Amino acid sequence: MGSYRLAFREVSVSELLPGLGRTAITGAKVWWNLAAYRMARMGLLDRTDATVTATIVPWQCESKLCRYVVTLGKAMNASIEQSSAHWSTVNEKVQKTARTRMTLGSRLKARGLVNDAQLDLALREQKRSGKLLGEVLVDLGFVAADVIAQTIASDAQADFVDIASIVVDDDVLALVDYETSKRNRVMPLSLEGGILTAALSDAFNVVAIDQLERETGYTINVVTASEGQILDTIARHYAQGRSIADTIDQIMSAGTLQTDEEEAVNESPLVRLVDQIISVGIKKGATDIHIEPADKIVRVRMRIDGVLRQELLVPKLIQPALTARIKLIANLNITEKRTPQDGRIRFDYGQNYIDLRVSTLPTNVGESIVLRILDRSTNRLSMADLGFSAPHKDAIERFVGMPYGMVLVTGPTGSGKTTTLYTALRLVESDIRSVFTLEDPIEYSLDTIRQTQIKPEVGMDFASGLRALLRQDPDVILIGEIRDLETAQLATRAALTGHLVLSTLHTNDAIGVIPRLIDMGVDRYMLPPALSAIIAQRLVRRICEHCKTTTPRSDQVIETLGIAEHFSEVPILYHGEGCDLCNNSGYRGRQVIYEILDINEKFHSPIIEGAGAADIKVLAKENGMVSMLEDGIGKAQAGTTTLDEVLRVVR
Repeated sequence: MGSYRLAFREVSVSELLPGLGRTAITGAKVWWNLAAYRMARMGLLDRTDATVTATIVPWQCESKLCRYVVTLGKAMNASIEQSSAHWSTVNEKVQKTARTRMTLGSRLKARGLVNDAQLDLALREQKRSGKLLGEVLVDLGFVAADVIAQTIASDAQADFVDIASIVVDDDVLALVDYETSKRNRVMPLSLEGGILTAALSDAFNVVAIDQLERETGYTINVVTASEGQILDTIARHYAQGRSIADTIDQIMSAGTLQTDEEEAVNESPLVRLVDQIISVGIKKGATDIHIEPADKIVRVRMRIDGVLRQELLVPKLIQPALTARIKLIANLNITEKRTPQDGRIRFDYGQNYIDLRVSTLPTNVGESIVLRILDRSTNRLSMADLGFSAPHKDAIERFVGMPYGMVLVTGPTGSGKTTTLYTALRLVESDIRSVFTLEDPIEYSLDTIRQTQIKPEVGMDFASGLRALLRQDPDVILIGEIRDLETAQLATRAALTGHLVLSTLHTNDAIGVIPRLIDMGVDRYMLPPALSAIIAQRLVRRICEHCKTTTPRSDQVIETLGIAEHFSEVPILYHGEGCDLCNNSGYRGRQVIYEILDINEKFHSPIIEGAGAADIKVLAKENGMVSMLEDGIGKAQAGTTTLDEVLRVVR
């Protein structure tokens, strides 16, 4: 078997035209770039100022690729020397590559990442869909995207890098525009010595590499990262693309602000403005985005860590088009401005998509719009992430591991009840138990769990849904909220007949649940055997770790707040001074403060005999219940929040 030694001299397009058409030249260049890239990685290519010399062994790579390289060499009047003798070093590298070369599926199978059945299914799906095998494996959930990227990087002998926390200079970002970056899944990282280092998810995407070289004028050094990290980094760094102010100026300078459907779809600056507003909200961890019309301006405010903050002012002239765009992507009627509407948006943000609930409300100065951000990442939190201590996490795990009973989470709107329920539900062994939910609305999709949306307009309320659900052989039932007597009675009976029921209720504390259910009409004697536990909670802001410092004169703070009786000695307290990371608020993120009432046999007689809330509270204390205020004070002493914040939500 022979090898080809090709010496390519620099030639102009005009010299090539007699031998190749323009289309053929473009195709040949792409194939040459791919061949050159692969050979450079294997050390088989040598570049000089005047020529490019390469050694090609036909069975080393795809035959089609080798044919193109040799044909291109002939078309470019290259000096081609065919030698029957292999260079010892080249032969050693090539034969080693040939011996170890395996398909992507074989590599993953050899590493134990897929089995025969999974690979067979993926190959059949690949044949049907025409997608790449790696994409199919990721779509089916068999292999993570970063594992595919690492495997391809190894095959291409490219460096695999972690870009999750990388910070890119603005000058480097300016070299590649947002559209090119997102379309080609490429992220520019650094520029040094005339070489632009860029991360690609596919190291063999020579079309993207060629486009980058042409657009930037720099030689591209390719490194590989997972597609998810690349998309996240693009979203993080290009979240505002050009600044929101620039986008607004561009919209205003266009001179036409139509509100019909076609304009709302095709007006790219307007599309970009909406994307920027949503992206900023997600990036800052907002739970809600308020678009509030006024007489002469439109305010954009965001609820961050439970507090509304003004983020942006938009000219009044943009309001109709801005409203139309949001209503359009939420599948609402953009011509209906007299009645409230509710919709939903699935927004692509990096490698993930974020669900947004959209609510519109007519006002005297235009439609008010609120977007509730439902970040799926909150559904992957643990009890410890929420703020529950290890003993209480174990207690909750014991409650949801029971075969029957009712666990209720109580608190005002916005106190994190749904997040706690979802997190508790993840502790349920759904592989061996039948789990259903009734929700209004379904905020997060859960794997292996059947979720049902309540639709009162067609007669599907919580009560009727629960009656139907009980015929589905459930083991565990999550009810979004107990709102009426019928739902409360059905939930209680379900808990008494061998089902585990999880739900929420609106009361101020855990003990208040018992009189609340009795007031709703639930028979008093049914509560002790049905109730397993009650969790009452509030959300408090966490002190920003970046600007956290001790609070001087803690004794004066405690005395001013009127809670000195809760301290046996003066504690060390903390607060945040304010910094860029926390928007100078001193707080960043939130956690729960809570109380857990474990309903055991000691409570049965007092509840049935009609004991008051004060008596039940004394009994709860005797059984070791820590009140919500006490839990908050403990967290303040631990330095995770402040006493002011605790009292703000408890009192």
